[in-house]
Amino acid sequence: MFIFFHFFFYFILQLKMEVLSNKIDRKQLKTGDHIYSWRQAYVYAHHGIYIGDEMVIHFTIGSGQQATGIPAILDRFFTSSAPSFDTKLPCQRCREAAETRNHGVFSSCLDCFLSGGQLYLFQYGVSKLQFLAQARGGTCTLASSDPTEEVLPRALYLLEKGFGCYHISKNNCEDFAVYCKTGLFATTKGCSGQAASYLAATSTVASSSFRFVNSSLFGKALVGCGTYCIKRLVSDIGFRYEVIKDVTKVPVERIPELTMEASRLEF
Repeated sequence: MFIFFHFFFYFILQLKMEVLSNKIDRKQLKTGDHIYSWRQAYVYAHHGIYIGDEMVIHFTIGSGQQATGIPAILDRFFTSSAPSFDTKLPCQRCREAAETRNHGVFSSCLDCFLSGGQLYLFQYGVSKLQFLAQARGGTCTLASSDPTEEVLPRALYLLEKGFGCYHISKNNCEDFAVYCKTGLFATTKGCSGQAASYLAATSTVASSSFRFVNSSLFGKALVGCGTYCIKRLVSDIGFRYEVIKDVTKVPVERIPELTMEASRLEF
């Protein structure tokens, strides 16, 4: 129980720092930026690629689809609903665009994407120290971003072809945005930092409760934090690409096929 509260308060402290450090103004937006906005009182973030002219391409649950990988009761907390982009009152243009889509990649205006939330910029090419200083996943990565000239064609291609079925930990909105920015794709498990962060935290709390029963509270906290940081680091797409080698550069033309194949394996 102590470990749980330790992580909780640590997350709150770091979350305040992250919100301030990654928050940007609309005037600072550049074409090809990977942006995100927090949902459900900062429980999770929704990600997308800014393509200019106040428009964003992002991945949600397609019409007629259901998110996989989580219990239904958690669905509303960890996923973005479609076709409304998790927006209670989408504008007419975005509503009509959503109704014509048969997959989960949408183009919407920035206001509908933000859904009343604040605007944040995802960071690429951060150091290991910077990465570990961010207690919450889904805000930065060790991986470097490709040039805008490569990012936009990927996003526009997937807008037409789709990105498979939405899966909370293996194929979500962050996976989509990170792929567009880097061209990196993993078939074994997703690259989402916030999903990895959540899984690392829950597994660390569970294992610490049983493996260190006779340890001091300080010892449990120290080991728990260390374990959590290591799990987050080895799950990062940049670390996996450079060290673990289970992530590769994949041409965008292959992505619809690969994501659909991965989706079929889930069922």
